[in-house]
Amino acid sequence: MHPPPPAAAVAAMDFSQNSLFGYMEDLQELTIIERPVRRSLKTPEEIERLTVDEGLSDIERAVYLLSAGQDIQGTSVIANLPFLMRQNPAETLRRVLPKVREVLHVAGVEMQLTAAVSFLTVLQEESVSIHAYAHSFLQVILLHLEHRDTGVSNAWLETLLSVIEVLPKETLRHEILNPLVSKAQLSQTVQSRLVSCKILGKLTNKFDAHTIKREILPLVKSLCQDVDYEVRSCMCRQLENIAQGIGTELTKSVVLPELIELSRDEGSSVRLAAFETLVNLLDVFDTDDRSQTVLPLVKSFCEKSFKADESILISLSFHFGKLCHGLYGIFTPDQHLRFLEFYKKLCTLGLQQENGHNENQIPPQVLEQEKKYISVRKNCAYNFPAMIVFVDPKNFHMELYSTFFCLCHDPEVPVRYTIAICFYEVSKLLNSGVYLIHKELITLLQDESLEVLDALIDHLPEILELMSTGGESSVQENKLSSLPDLIPALTAAEQRAAASLKWRTHEKLLQKYACLPHIISSDQIYYRFLQRMFTIMMTNNVLPVQKAASRTLCIFLRYNRKQEQRHEVIQKLIEQLGQGKSYWNRLRFLDTCEFIIEIFSKSFFCKYFFIPAIELTHDPVANVRMKLCYLLPKVKSTLKIPADKHLLQQLEMCVRKLLCQEKDKDVLAIVKKTVLELDRMEMSMDAEQLEKEKQQNDGRPMSDKIFEKKRRDTKTPTQSLPKNIPISVPGSSSVTPSTSKEIKKSKLIRSQSFNNQAFHAKYGNLEKCASKSSTAGYTPSVSGLAKTSVLSLIDDSFRTRNASSVPTSFSPSTPLPSTSRGTANSVDPKSSGNKDTQPRKATLKSRKSNP
Repeated sequence: MHPPPPAAAVAAMDFSQNSLFGYMEDLQELTIIERPVRRSLKTPEEIERLTVDEGLSDIERAVYLLSAGQDIQGTSVIANLPFLMRQNPAETLRRVLPKVREVLHVAGVEMQLTAAVSFLTVLQEESVSIHAYAHSFLQVILLHLEHRDTGVSNAWLETLLSVIEVLPKETLRHEILNPLVSKAQLSQTVQSRLVSCKILGKLTNKFDAHTIKREILPLVKSLCQDVDYEVRSCMCRQLENIAQGIGTELTKSVVLPELIELSRDEGSSVRLAAFETLVNLLDVFDTDDRSQTVLPLVKSFCEKSFKADESILISLSFHFGKLCHGLYGIFTPDQHLRFLEFYKKLCTLGLQQENGHNENQIPPQVLEQEKKYISVRKNCAYNFPAMIVFVDPKNFHMELYSTFFCLCHDPEVPVRYTIAICFYEVSKLLNSGVYLIHKELITLLQDESLEVLDALIDHLPEILELMSTGGESSVQENKLSSLPDLIPALTAAEQRAAASLKWRTHEKLLQKYACLPHIISSDQIYYRFLQRMFTIMMTNNVLPVQKAASRTLCIFLRYNRKQEQRHEVIQKLIEQLGQGKSYWNRLRFLDTCEFIIEIFSKSFFCKYFFIPAIELTHDPVANVRMKLCYLLPKVKSTLKIPADKHLLQQLEMCVRKLLCQEKDKDVLAIVKKTVLELDRMEMSMDAEQLEKEKQQNDGRPMSDKIFEKKRRDTKTPTQSLPKNIPISVPGSSSVTPSTSKEIKKSKLIRSQSFNNQAFHAKYGNLEKCASKSSTAGYTPSVSGLAKTSVLSLIDDSFRTRNASSVPTSFSPSTPLPSTSRGTANSVDPKSSGNKDTQPRKATLKSRKSNP
């Protein structure tokens, strides 16, 4: 049975005449709201007033806008003040800055804030000398320190504190310290005294101890005893800076008594400031001061904290680790135990009040209190590593394990998130006792909040390594046999991340899984993780996640020593990705090839992935071909000469094919750039193989050597070329030295043999591309390539070299050297008699393609 609707709801459903009139009034209000939008358009007169003569210089325009412009224009000029100072500092100081001073007297909040930032920027950019800055800008800053708006006052104060860092002592004394004496008096406003406190804290480090003792410390004491609690609290927080400037002796004689008195102040904010300052100054005090003065104050503060405001508990819990570290060594056993019990109590603060009620049923003040308790427990989790040091890691199980368990199972995410961040530090401290927190690792891996998982996996490889070795680096092989729940927890964590929208967490987790070969066996990886990597690569929609899975899979493969499993993975990569139906999978195959080149040896890539990779030059999708072009330099870097000479020829064949047949202009442009990059690359030489070939050549019969010499001698030299045969090179009537240089740059895509060899039968039909591109001037153009393309240079260079041996016409049986830039095939002697290989006919004045 549903409860009756509230009275407000009944009233909302009342469609009487009065309510209808009310709706009409609301509609009229809406129309009124729209009117200012129309009126916001500028009238011609307003536009005229906002228009500035374009012929004015920057300085003149700035002066004009500050004098006669509107506020928004003046604000713009002040925002551009650093630019004007860089451009023309002398004129800016002489003409613009006086106008800025005048405007700031009546400026609004926005202009004041802009001016404070601009003045600070001018200081940081060092556009003028410090003396010039102090002369021109300092008085303006001091003038607006006590602005009635707190935000403006704080902005100018921040600028002044930065200026104090660089001002000389004499300027500080005359311009800031001397006026500060009157500004810090009780007769001044609270705002003025608060500003004085912060300036004193900054000035202490700029003067010698004598000046500080005589002129600054009296002001400090006066402000510490101010009648306003805000001033006392502010001055108390500056005592840390003052103590660092005056040294240990003056700190003990002047600062410590003031801190003791402020720690007993009636204002809770003042007591809190005194406590935090004491904690931060523990290193300054000697052992006697800490044991006789500081420790009693801290004990009293802790005892009263539960009766005071929860904000004090928050501060106490945040500084507790630092406090215990600073007082370590002066505790008696009883005091040590009391502080430890106090910490444990803070770790569970508020958990006893959990009653499972809906938040809507809890009073607001109780909700606010619970939020503060959560902050306390979060701070305790943050200080947990320090507390392990406090109790000694050997005593962890007895003293702190139960507390650690509670923090890992805390009902609030911020607490578990913080302990997950600290988990690695805890593991390092426990060292050989790290096995004690195995279960908590599993708990955090299975946490329902991905924030907790994200915090844990930042150092997951290091944690798992500590777990696997038991904290002992000498242990080489201990594949986490004592932690059977790890693999299910890891797989569940990955699936939970994959099912969420937080892909960055998923990506990070997959990247961290690369450590698993050092942690668990290759069989466990093969059966529990490897197939999952395949699935992510082929089905996930997020590219960084796919790449992370691909790289991790390559690392899994790298450390797998079982040949059967290796071959199966390689076959899957080639068949399901490299030869996959989806172009997206083929793109991921190229990503995988890049990772394999990075992770594996060069010979491994050449053996298994070289051919499948370059076969993608035939891919029907331009994006795949484009990505392959980007990868080709890395592919070439895996080759070694002469062992991989045949692979180099196939690579050149692919580049030729792309240059000849590529129709996509974007891919073609990348191909041209890639060709130049490939040509600049130096090939890796296999010295051992070269030596073997040399020895083999040296051991050949003399008849073979004589035959080889005769074969070289029978070649027709280029010098015997008839002068009456016109040989045209694109862009030039003769082969100039510059052209020769360009010819040398095109080594990559030349065929390795330009003797009487024809093209391979598989690529014989590419000759049609060359024949169609021939013209009367013998300057063929392949697939719209520019006349200055690399391939055209190759074509013409070899045409001139072989022209003397070329008759005016060729018979079909006469083989043609592979010099045509319209052919993208490598030389293969077996294809010399193939009918698909159609040589070009040549004439003295023109060329026509074969039928």
